[in-house]
Amino acid sequence: MSDYEELKRLVKATVAEGTVKLASGATSDFYIDGRLTTLTGRGLHLASRLLWERIRGLNIVAVGGPTMGADPIIAGILVESAAQGAPVNGFIIRKEAKGHGMQKLVEGPALKEGDRVVIVEDVVTSGGSALQAIEKLNQQYKPRVVKILAIVDRLAGAAENLKKAGYEFEALFTRKDLGR
Repeated sequence: MSDYEELKRLVKATVAEGTVKLASGATSDFYIDGRLTTLTGRGLHLASRLLWERIRGLNIVAVGGPTMGADPIIAGILVESAAQGAPVNGFIIRKEAKGHGMQKLVEGPALKEGDRVVIVEDVVTSGGSALQAIEKLNQQYKPRVVKILAIVDRLAGAAENLKKAGYEFEALFTRKDLGR
């Protein structure tokens, strides 16, 4: 079984039935909990490898995304990039600045204006979380977001909204790949 097919099988196993409210504010009759995949050794290994394959040629300096869904993905890509001899840095974008310490919105090694970065997410619906994360990233730094990657696209407008905002977007799977 290929890495892609194995990861699809793992992600598909995390689909839960039932009405849920999504981060976008919409309701859905199913939920995909990306952390049930990315917080397992095999799931994170496969996701990191497949995502790194899609960005390794983009000449980026860092990969990051909104906490909490992106956190394990970021760590996995950092390890994969280093293992392949092309280490990149990571950053995590908070929902709000810490109330103590350095009170940062973005955690991780400092970025410079124009640094090429990729934003990652586990599951996207409307793309709103990625756009909010980029807005916060730009409050602290002014990097160049060259791509937004997700493990799953729920096919609820993210691709269109992100493209309209000027970003390249790609997902490993769509809800259709998961039988939804």
